[in-house]
Amino acid sequence: MAVQQNKKSPSKRGMHRAHDFISKPALAVEPTTGEAHLRHHVSPNGFYRGKKVVKTKADE
Repeated sequence: MAVQQNKKSPSKRGMHRAHDFISKPALAVEPTTGEAHLRHHVSPNGFYRGKKVVKTKADE
């Protein structure tokens, strides 16, 4: 059975748990379509910052 050699201080315990409280990713709303997408990413419709940058199947 594993036995700790040193007690982990409250500060180190808090650092260990730092990633338990990661917030959700920030979403942006595309101004032309009103669709939500990850910031700095192309929306599913192929728009980025109000301009069509990727050709999608719906365009054909």
